[in-house]
Amino acid sequence: MKLKTLCIIALTIAFLPLYVFATEPSSSTIYEGIDVSNWQGYINYQEVKNAGIEIVYIKSSQGNNVVDSYFKVNYNNAKANGLKVGFYHFLTATNEAEAVEQAEFFSSVISGTTPDCKLAMDFEEFGDLTVSEINSISQAFLSKVKEITGKDLIIYSDTSNARNVFGRELASQYPLWVAEYGISNPGETNWDFWDGFQYTSRGEISGISGFVDRDKFTENILLDSQEIIQKTGSEENYNQDIVYVVQRGDTLSQIARDYGTTVNKLVQLNNINNPNLIFPGERINVPINGNTQNVEESAVGHRFYTVQSGDTLSELALRFGTTVSEIAELNNIQNVNLIFTGELLRIPR
Repeated sequence: MKLKTLCIIALTIAFLPLYVFATEPSSSTIYEGIDVSNWQGYINYQEVKNAGIEIVYIKSSQGNNVVDSYFKVNYNNAKANGLKVGFYHFLTATNEAEAVEQAEFFSSVISGTTPDCKLAMDFEEFGDLTVSEINSISQAFLSKVKEITGKDLIIYSDTSNARNVFGRELASQYPLWVAEYGISNPGETNWDFWDGFQYTSRGEISGISGFVDRDKFTENILLDSQEIIQKTGSEENYNQDIVYVVQRGDTLSQIARDYGTTVNKLVQLNNINNPNLIFPGERINVPINGNTQNVEESAVGHRFYTVQSGDTLSELALRFGTTVSEIAELNNIQNVNLIFTGELLRIPR
């Protein structure tokens, strides 16, 4: 009898971490959500809403000069279809001064918008920074954005960093949007509760080509009031460029046409010696001058799809209602039987 009791106690202790050491939702009201960037290409938000999505977090910016090329398109179309919207900035600062600079840039990019959800800091690539430096940089960024915009903020982090890197001082000031895949509830962190939970990076939603991050959000992700972010007067001090990654078959003239600029501007901005020679994977700064109309018009003409293992052009053509020859021509594919996992394809709409 004693042995049986001891076994039961041992089993109970062994399984305690699965239930005790977990970060719980901050409320019982849960919204279905996604988070998106230029990787998803053009999104049909009417279909997204019809699929049950209620909240979309949109990448607005990165570093101190990169504006996501689909930021305004995603914002306008999500809002037009009645979705609740939040923004996130990919932080790359290596000291507090850079953090403040990026906070000012982020605030300038999203000025003039009306977010429904807390503004998010995505800080996940630390290089040689110490834990103390990471926390001070985060604090500098978060407090500066709050000062400029007047909006509350949230920290996006995986469970490991939320447990071992971002400290309890930050956890006491800012809520958590946590990422952990393959489980029903995230593990132990320095937070007791989460306002956001990213549970997979391989979500499939009608209206979006390829995979998308899926999230659950509590009602506490929402801002207390939805007011426009006022212009700070500093947005014109920043070069509103996007960073475009050259795809197979691209030409400078096509890129210039898509983004409403000229070949000469691209050549000067990127110090290109031969405008007839650009390479797949090359990163090109493209000026957009705060006007994304041309981005949206070109996005309507095609969507982007990331090739998955087992995909063929014939299957993709059937899935997206086009032809193999149209996909091949748009992507300058010489051998229609040879595409590669991870390759980014343009698909005619």
